Amino acid sequence: MADLAVSKHCSRPRFAPPPRGENPSVKPCVNYRLPEKPVTQSVTGPAICNPFMTLKNICVYCGSNPGTRPDYIEQARVLARELVKRDLGLVYGGSVVGIMGVIANEVLAGGGRVIGVIPELLQKKEQAHRGLTELHLVQNMHERKAMMIDKADGFIALPGGAGTLEEFFEVWTWAQLNMHQKPCGLLNIAGYYDALVQFVDHAVDEAFIRPQHRDMLVVEEDPAVLLDRYAIYEPPNVSKWFDPIKAA
Repeated sequence: MADLAVSKHCSRPRFAPPPRGENPSVKPCVNYRLPEKPVTQSVTGPAICNPFMTLKNICVYCGSNPGTRPDYIEQARVLARELVKRDLGLVYGGSVVGIMGVIANEVLAGGGRVIGVIPELLQKKEQAHRGLTELHLVQNMHERKAMMIDKADGFIALPGGAGTLEEFFEVWTWAQLNMHQKPCGLLNIAGYYDALVQFVDHAVDEAFIRPQHRDMLVVEEDPAVLLDRYAIYEPPNVSKWFDPIKAA
């Protein structure tokens, strides 16, 4: 199992000695924010076919519950093995329970790297995973989401509840606003997201979502196919906004 590296984001100089009695690997928290400007990414690397970006880490949003179907667990494991096979790190919510724990454990078992990000208030409720490559403790949910977005080069939603949907829709919205150019997709295990995709298509029909933004949403049932599409993903160049309605 990988050595645990627990970190908090600190206000004192990075290399300053910790106060007496404090764990040197744990630093006091401050607010974590995304970089003000998008990070320019290298066009070289072992897991890239796309000149726009390098894929190094994939953020996976998923449930802290296992769900009712064995397929949810099995396909999470398949995705984990695909990440390891492609030398892609996992960024996730830092918990040991539910689908979250399943995918983290499978990546670690395969010798892959796992970065967990969890708020202090959820350490006990979601049971922070203490065997990760890195475990980042942040102050709140906003910092958690910001760090996960910052550390990832693509985003995948597995079956999950309101938190999974909220996190994924935020990152997809940010892509529409051109705040990042990273691929966003749904791993539609056992048709879990069929109704959601149908709703998104309805929003396109009703002119609340642009067709180009719908096309940004990568939907696949097979983890390998989903990651193949990420490797050749090319972000569209399209405005978020529709033309204003002209007064009669």
